[in-house]
Amino acid sequence: MYIFAINAGSSSLKFQLLHMPEETVIASGVLERIGLSDGVLTIKTSDQKHSETLDIPNHQTAVSLTLDRLVALGIVENFEAIKGVGHRVVHGGEAFTDSALITPQVKAGIQAVSDLAPLHNPANLIGIEAFEKALPGVPQVAVFDTAFHQTMQPEAYMYATPYAWYEKYGVRKYGFHGTSHKYVSQRVSSLMGRPLEDLKMVVCHIGNGASLCAVSHGQSVDTSMGLTPLAGIAMGTRSGDIDPAIMAFIAQKEGKSLETVLDELNKQSGYLGLSEVSSDSRDLWAAANNGNKKAMLAMVKQAKMIADYIGAYAVNMGGLDAIVFTAGVGENAPETRAMIIERLQFLGATIDAQNNQVRGQEQRISTADARVQVWVVPTNEEVMIARDTLRLI
Repeated sequence: MYIFAINAGSSSLKFQLLHMPEETVIASGVLERIGLSDGVLTIKTSDQKHSETLDIPNHQTAVSLTLDRLVALGIVENFEAIKGVGHRVVHGGEAFTDSALITPQVKAGIQAVSDLAPLHNPANLIGIEAFEKALPGVPQVAVFDTAFHQTMQPEAYMYATPYAWYEKYGVRKYGFHGTSHKYVSQRVSSLMGRPLEDLKMVVCHIGNGASLCAVSHGQSVDTSMGLTPLAGIAMGTRSGDIDPAIMAFIAQKEGKSLETVLDELNKQSGYLGLSEVSSDSRDLWAAANNGNKKAMLAMVKQAKMIADYIGAYAVNMGGLDAIVFTAGVGENAPETRAMIIERLQFLGATIDAQNNQVRGQEQRISTADARVQVWVVPTNEEVMIARDTLRLI
């Protein structure tokens, strides 16, 4: 059967069409500039690429165009071949501890926590409703970024703030990238040939956005992002953890609103802020290799923060079997991986320099005698979405 994996943004819609349960990607694509007269639709298969500029006034049109082109290009015979649609939904709050078949009640639950993800959840709902209209009767599934982390205990997810903030407004750590952390942890278990229930690992999802997850016996027990994706380690443009008093201090010194300072912490900090060069690690390594000290500082700062988190997670899990790198930087930056693992040799994690040159492929990169195995595993959130959709329909 064919299953869609959908990631809807406010002005874009990314998709993969997979044949399940074989997990074969039949087609992938993206619609960009939704809401404009010069929108772009791109569809790729193993042997063709189709791209065109179109008037795409809304998500409903975007979905209809996608389905029409899939049939016109001979990728699917008709709409009846599509048996399920899985949607990435960024925030599920505490209500959703697993993926869920979409019902009016589930949509209401997604809307209820939209204040925790105001840029994402409303767009996710728009995508859901567009597919409901385009494919009536086809079951739809919501796959939540936050669901995997709902196994955390209160000591991990609660902040030491007034408890009433949690009771009134849901102020707590939720974590993100859960679909990626879940997929990668399951895949590493298979690669290591050990049951997931026997393993303690840290998954390092490092891209422009980045988060770490402590996975013990197959469950998330802690993660670095918090109430929002701003928390945790330094990222492309996000600061990660800071002294919260900095916000009021800078607002007062520069006559800015707290909202402006928060925007700068989200969009002008991290790699970009420290280096004053770029938010892209490739640019930073190029600059650092040419002697740019600020660029090197940005990379070293992130490596230290990641190593600090891994060390803390190893303590709290009572041991560590594996460290796994994934996402854009984690999969493709040997220098970054080496810099991080160098700080963790006391745990028994050591790098094989030759194996560490791998980019974008599954590979064990630790030495043969390492007590803690180190892996590179490309993430595949679309497959995880399709798996959950198949399971629930």
